Amino acid sequence: MLVRLLYASRAVDTSSPAIDAILAQSRAHNTACGITGILCYGGGIFLQAIEGGRNAVSELYGHIQKDVRHKDVVLLHYEEIAERRFGGWTMGQVHLTKIHAAILLRYSERPELDPYAVSGKVSLALLEELMATAAIVGRT
Repeated sequence: MLVRLLYASRAVDTSSPAIDAILAQSRAHNTACGITGILCYGGGIFLQAIEGGRNAVSELYGHIQKDVRHKDVVLLHYEEIAERRFGGWTMGQVHLTKIHAAILLRYSERPELDPYAVSGKVSLALLEELMATAAIVGRT
């Protein structure tokens, strides 16, 4: 059974080394667990979609909720899926500083990432557009 989970959180430490450490740990751990996904980061906010087996995704989300590097963790969307949408990435990354403001404005009131202010479906649509426009780096 494959599922997709989308959540938002705020970074406790917004330094580049701290964000890089989160990505490195994700990439190292997720492959062994069959997890794929995408991480979008900007303005101190994470927006992450994770896909994989129901138990593996649930366990990972539980760890994220307890991870001291994250605060204000909120579940935005959860669904059973027939196939992975982000299967080409062990953990792809989007650099929002390199994204055109018009893309963010299409999905929110202001040109900034704020998944707390929009629905989970809107946040997922944003991630899909970022994938379609090749804004995702770190494909493995």
